[in-house]
Amino acid sequence: MKKIMGILSLAFALTVASADSAQAQTSSRKKGAVIGGAVGAGTGIIVSKKKGKGAIVGGAVGAGAGYLYGRHRDKKKGTLKKS
Repeated sequence: MKKIMGILSLAFALTVASADSAQAQTSSRKKGAVIGGAVGAGTGIIVSKKKGKGAIVGGAVGAGAGYLYGRHRDKKKGTLKKS
C-alpha cells in the first residue's frame, strides 16, 4: 500500500509540474521551482522511510535548487528582471 501511495504521489507531482511548465509566459525561475519541488518531493517519498517528512524536505530542497537553476537560466538569457 505504501508503494502505491508513493507512486501515486509521484505521478501527481509530475502532473502538476508538467501543467505549470506548459504555460508560455512563465519565467525559468518559476518553472524550475515547480519542477524541482515536484521531483524533490517524489524523490523524498521514494528514498525516505518517513514518507511525509521526506516529501516535505525533498520538495523544499528541490524547489530551492530549481529556483536557483532557473534564475541562472534567466540571467543567461538576459530576461532576469531587477527588483
